[in-house]
Amino acid sequence: MSTLTLKPADECRYDIVSLGEVMLRLDPGEGRIRTARQFRAWEGGGEYNVARGLRRCFRKRGAIVTALADNDVGLLIEDLMLQGGLDTSFVKWVSYDGIGRSVRNGLNFTERGFGIRGAVGCSDRGNTAASQLKPGDIDWEHLFGTLGVRWFHTGGIFAGLSATTGQVVIEAATAAGKHGTVVSYDLNYRPSLWTGFGGLEKCREINREIARHVDVMIGNEEDFTACLGFAVEGVDDTLTDLNVSSFQRMIEKAVAAFPNFKATATTLRGVRTATVNDWGAMCWVDGRFYTATHRPALEIMDRVGGGDSFASGFIHGMMTFGDPAKAVEYGAAHGALAMTTPGDTTMAALREVEKIVGGGGARVDR
Repeated sequence: MSTLTLKPADECRYDIVSLGEVMLRLDPGEGRIRTARQFRAWEGGGEYNVARGLRRCFRKRGAIVTALADNDVGLLIEDLMLQGGLDTSFVKWVSYDGIGRSVRNGLNFTERGFGIRGAVGCSDRGNTAASQLKPGDIDWEHLFGTLGVRWFHTGGIFAGLSATTGQVVIEAATAAGKHGTVVSYDLNYRPSLWTGFGGLEKCREINREIARHVDVMIGNEEDFTACLGFAVEGVDDTLTDLNVSSFQRMIEKAVAAFPNFKATATTLRGVRTATVNDWGAMCWVDGRFYTATHRPALEIMDRVGGGDSFASGFIHGMMTFGDPAKAVEYGAAHGALAMTTPGDTTMAALREVEKIVGGGGARVDR
């Protein structure tokens, strides 16, 4: 069992609160962005997806902290978030100037990929309301101190949006820690976010500062290498015993450098094609590694958000059972199920996750 300590549920308004940008995802379905004549609209965002998964699949009480431009696109994003079930009381609404010169809402055009053609994301998120959040904008003392939160989640996508958002993460994580809230952070390295903002050096500087405030660090081998600087030779984009052991050595270096880490977690993915991946997961908790059931040749409809759904399943497992072995299985199963449906966010039910964790297959349920 884990030594990770959570506040009692009856002392907190929320089980989970996430901080991050929520964008409008425009999905061309089976086609390409460049030739589409229509798009399906979803909401999505790395940090948001985790809290939404915990609310919709795992029935936790959740809220999102973000900012939106106050126009019809912002209202559409809010409408989608309300369907996701999260409390939107902490959305900061920013006056819109009519054309987006001073503030706007983020758009994320995403095509799923198929076979040898990989998934493609084309973000349009410059000057968004969320990227302009700065320290002092959110009353963290009220949220964590007065209302109470058991688990706080944020990540490297939000931290990389601007020169101020990384400091917002630190402000929030500091307040959470002060009030006994568990803090998790998904490194989620995106080179495009950092290219015009100091590059890899700035990414590493900010993430290493944030890491000092984190209890549960989430990320794959690229994330740990790029964001924290812990490289291990020989790790590539396949799922082999050699790569798993190399990644374990990387984690050991990270937890030695950041002794505040109580747990780390990662998905393990071998990319055969865009629609067939080897899939697994691993976590380190209190000095021990735990590995989820390996699923070779997992068929995928839409891989975007699979890692976020892993994170929400893992957090559910730690929050509900305090058992790392169970937690990593719940995370891997939930991530696998999320990739069988379109969109960033989960459409899985708890009973479906529990069926997969229990070894169930894909026979029809009637």
